[in-house]
Amino acid sequence: MIQNATLLITGGTGSFGSAVLKRFLHTNHFSEIRIFSRDEKKQRDIRTQLNNPKVKFYLGDVRDIDSINRAMDGVDYVFHAAALKQVPSCEFFPIEATKTNVFGTQNVIESAIKFNVKKVICLSTDKAAYPINAMGISKALMEKVAIAAARNTNSTTVCLTRYGNVMASRGSVIPHFIQQIKNGQPITVTDPNMTRFLMSLEDAVDLVLFAFEFGNSGDLFVNKAPSARIGDLAIAIRELANSDNEIKIIGTRHGEKLYETLCTREEMIRDEDMGNFYRIPADNRDLNYAMYFSEGNPDISKVEDYNSHNTKILDINEIKNILLSLSIIRKEFFNEKIEEILYQ
Repeated sequence: MIQNATLLITGGTGSFGSAVLKRFLHTNHFSEIRIFSRDEKKQRDIRTQLNNPKVKFYLGDVRDIDSINRAMDGVDYVFHAAALKQVPSCEFFPIEATKTNVFGTQNVIESAIKFNVKKVICLSTDKAAYPINAMGISKALMEKVAIAAARNTNSTTVCLTRYGNVMASRGSVIPHFIQQIKNGQPITVTDPNMTRFLMSLEDAVDLVLFAFEFGNSGDLFVNKAPSARIGDLAIAIRELANSDNEIKIIGTRHGEKLYETLCTREEMIRDEDMGNFYRIPADNRDLNYAMYFSEGNPDISKVEDYNSHNTKILDINEIKNILLSLSIIRKEFFNEKIEEILYQ
């Protein structure tokens, strides 16, 4: 029902921003799409490639609220995707992850409220559920910041989405395996039994748009997705490439989980099944401390979390079918000419 609104995408020069632009560039939902990021090189590349007056570029950093305010004035809706996401980088520099993922999110939400934005969708990650690394911890705290803000404002709707690794996005394992195959190197697998959800960028955008349409303030949305064992994923890619590269087991990296959890059991106790998605309403307990310490919920122990080990796990042929939908696979292994939008 949205017509001719103004959309701001923080971190808009990343993979998610590319997918959103592809979805909305030639529709009349948004008359203006603002790309906010600190990467001037990518902004110039996108501006040159698109040459579209509908897309406006704002150089800034979510850590600097003044730069956000300049971009936020006149905005109707915000997709907040700016984040530090690389697990090893955040592990070495946790305070930097905190500055961007936590304080940066607070800045975005405060600015949105100041300028009467209708709705803010904050993008989170599976690593925020039962976090074991600095990136996940910072994202978990980001979610708490967003939910706290949702409790305290009636003018701007603030809600969240949480999704796992996006297939073929920058820094993900599929481009890494492809490059190793092309270089004639062994395909390095940390643990072949490790499972990961298989989500495309289109799936990620669909999740955000679902939250955009149906989200109430404080809601967290998760989409249902199949998963794959990393060892099977490596075999599937090798077979599609028709290569004989060795698969080398290198062991689990610091901060890595055996499986992804998208919803904790504490969240699943109050989930709403919405078909292809789960809605997790905000935990709106007040400051009655008895509800935290002396009054429990006996049903929580009966509920499972939602993770990549207990969802549908695909076999190698099913993985190959999904991989064939990716432009990077068709381009690299089947020499198809793919007209990519922008900078994935």
